[in-house]
Amino acid sequence: MEPIVWTEEYSVGVEKIDEQHKKLIAMINRLIARPEVTTRSETISYLLTDMTRYAQEHFATEEALLRKYNYPLLEEHIAQHREFRKKTVDFCTATMLGASKVPETLLDYLHDWLLEHLLNSDIAYKSFFHERGVE
Repeated sequence: MEPIVWTEEYSVGVEKIDEQHKKLIAMINRLIARPEVTTRSETISYLLTDMTRYAQEHFATEEALLRKYNYPLLEEHIAQHREFRKKTVDFCTATMLGASKVPETLLDYLHDWLLEHLLNSDIAYKSFFHERGVE
């Protein structure tokens, strides 16, 4: 799997959120770069733990900003974050309980979900924030 390369098409126009997205991409890229590392390795354990914790921090930041400006699709956005949390916990648990290597399905999910979420759900609020002068 190819790493994700940040481009301006991913930018939502809010500096703090763009920086958080870049960090999430970097974390996923670190997992993509290390598929041969066993799941019992501290490296993978730390990467998965850090990524899920940071995703929580990012979601909280994003949701607070959306709430502050009364974004009309807030509940839908929160539901997508909730589904991501559930799915990644399920993958991480399964990985830690049995797989010897990080499953390709986990990498595919993280890669595809982030890009889909960025290019659709997050980009959808770009003009909303721009109209309100949020940078």
